[in-house]
Amino acid sequence: MTGRATVAVTGATGLLGGALTRRLLAEGYPVRALVRSPAAARLQHPALTIIPGSVSDAASLRLLVEGAETVFHIAAMYRSDGPWEAFADVNWHGTERIIDAALGAGVRRLVHCSTIGIHGSAAVTPADENAPADPRDNYQLSKFFAERACRDALGGGMEIVIARPCGIYGPGDLRMLKLFRMLQKRLFVQIGAGDANFHPVFIDDLVEGFMLAMTAAEVDGETFILGGPEYLPLRDYIAAAAAALPSPLPWLRLPYPPVEVAARWCERLCAPLGIQPPLHRRRLTFFKHNRAFSIAKARERLGYVPRVGLTEGFARTVHWYRQEGLLA
Repeated sequence: MTGRATVAVTGATGLLGGALTRRLLAEGYPVRALVRSPAAARLQHPALTIIPGSVSDAASLRLLVEGAETVFHIAAMYRSDGPWEAFADVNWHGTERIIDAALGAGVRRLVHCSTIGIHGSAAVTPADENAPADPRDNYQLSKFFAERACRDALGGGMEIVIARPCGIYGPGDLRMLKLFRMLQKRLFVQIGAGDANFHPVFIDDLVEGFMLAMTAAEVDGETFILGGPEYLPLRDYIAAAAAALPSPLPWLRLPYPPVEVAARWCERLCAPLGIQPPLHRRRLTFFKHNRAFSIAKARERLGYVPRVGLTEGFARTVHWYRQEGLLA
């Protein structure tokens, strides 16, 4: 016996959920992990219990939270294309289901993973947790409603903490792999001037933030932005990625407005054919939206101190890509 209280985790096979699960196990917590495909989970530990199921299955959620003191709700339908109904079922109603299950099981605290995306493009630099909500796509909107479900459940006998991660990267992340590959092959095209801010957070720092959200006192009902030590203009972020390879800086730059028009037509042409558009307006927002955030509240209330800067973080990320044979 470890003496630690049991922790339940949804989304345990994803980047954040997997890293968090491994950290919990390393610190002696018995973990119950919700997994859609147990055969593909690649998670094994004597203190780990795999619960097959999904956030759409209320029965599996009740089994997941049975005997748990803390629940980390990480599972989400991220930025894959799909109808609003699909995003709503997983991200919004899935959150309602896990809240109901946790309340019924007498869970002490639920830590819900949201996103800075609910702010859209931050109008003030840096934005904090009180910045206006301005979701711009189905993913962000569904996460906005999921946060509302969390707030509606406050006062029901279970503590709820909301965490909004910034742009996650690090070993295990595949979303930024395309950027590195295109930089290495000298195929990356910068859209716009690159002056929009981007706020990255290394996976280890983010996991530390979630661990603090589990243990910190007097944070019931609070929301925390969890980011890295700094934000920076997107052109500098791309330059740091190129330097980590190393690779020359991108030489081709296109203005944003005509590319956005081309993306709109690409979406219209591909939709009747049922194929994924190679150019999508939602993906272009990477070059446009201002994502500069303050982590002052997390520093003060959680004791959150991100330690991995972008140079070190990118070096560790590239090393992992090469170890895994994902990058030359």
